[in-house]
Amino acid sequence: MNYKEEYSKKHITMEEALGKVKSRDEIVVSLAAAEPVGFLSNLHKIKERVEEVSVVTCLNMNNYEFTSDPSMKGHFINETWFYSPLTRKAHNNGTTSFVPNHLHRAAKDRLYYKKPNIFVGSATPMDKHGYFSLSLSVTYERNYVEKADLVILEINENLPVVYGDTMVHISEVDFLYEYNGKVPELPLVTPSKKDIIIGNLIGELVEDGSTIQLGIGGIPNAVAKALENKKDLGVHTEMITEGMYELYKKGVITNRRKTLHKNKMIGTFALGSRKLYDFIDGNLGVELRRGEYVNDPYVIGQNYKMVSINTALQLDLTGQCCSEALGIRQYSGTGGQSDTGVGAKNSEGGKSIIALYSTAKNDTISTIVHFLSQGAPVSFSRNDVDYVVTEYGVARLRGRSIKDRVKQLIDIAHPNFREDLKSQAEKYAIW
Repeated sequence: MNYKEEYSKKHITMEEALGKVKSRDEIVVSLAAAEPVGFLSNLHKIKERVEEVSVVTCLNMNNYEFTSDPSMKGHFINETWFYSPLTRKAHNNGTTSFVPNHLHRAAKDRLYYKKPNIFVGSATPMDKHGYFSLSLSVTYERNYVEKADLVILEINENLPVVYGDTMVHISEVDFLYEYNGKVPELPLVTPSKKDIIIGNLIGELVEDGSTIQLGIGGIPNAVAKALENKKDLGVHTEMITEGMYELYKKGVITNRRKTLHKNKMIGTFALGSRKLYDFIDGNLGVELRRGEYVNDPYVIGQNYKMVSINTALQLDLTGQCCSEALGIRQYSGTGGQSDTGVGAKNSEGGKSIIALYSTAKNDTISTIVHFLSQGAPVSFSRNDVDYVVTEYGVARLRGRSIKDRVKQLIDIAHPNFREDLKSQAEKYAIW
């Protein structure tokens, strides 16, 4: 096969790519920093000729008109596995809807429901062997390359070449176009005083030689800072973060003591600054693999001393965690919280940690409550919860009765709410 000739045959314009979309199509696009920015930025332009097009995304990074403009209702519906701040804003337009999922089953469950008409992903330029790299995410992208009726790639020379399950051959691609836009970045959140306190408490729970998973936000960033005195940490995570890059630079993350994929940093996607993208570009020590593998609790549990660190918005006195919604209102997503939390508990010497502030809205609302807010989903089961950390301390709930959990959780609640929590526990016989 003459790869350059194949490339030329399959090369189309952006307008021609948009022309492939028909009413009632299911379009799936790559996740977060790997999203096809050019395609999504122009999708609204075909509004007048299409109806009921489903655009399946995850963690939207840009404010796209096809969902942010209320007039798009009835033309496009953005069905997403994880809400970002931009998706939350669009929710009241009726142009977006959440797809409940555990990350390791997200692709399988959606494919069980509906076969995709089009997959649009971003990729690096083709190499001399006819291969592209899907670059910054392979959480579900490979699954859709294999199942979609049409595979369209947005070629962007600014993307890093990342190894693992990311490789796509020209023979698997139906059409491609070039769009060398800026790769989406995630600004580094500076940890607050509360974040630092919580980060230090979590840091004390992480032993040398552990394999870690971190999430997004101020608390995970504070945890990364608190781990700077550790030795020989490894990474097996859904998201490769800026904090992990900093720990690698300092010699803290070496991956040498991992029991699975030794000497390699393993994730399903990467999101951060250009520094992070340059670090993983062509780096044989970093691999992105399918989410159905990386986030499988059985796989995660094969890591020795696996530590899963996630955050929550609210937690009840029995240990039920809501990490994705404010009452009925979707805020983010379940993501891999349950995957990694259960996996860590399966690991020899492993720990699952849920972190949250003890209060919200300037200390006026307790996040530890007798009942979750009406309509709030349970993101992480009380059957699976292990450690819970607030700025007031650490509660270990694994194996404990509800009576013991109530005491442990009230002890780490904000002092202003402890007496009320005791009263509510008595009132509703939570013991």
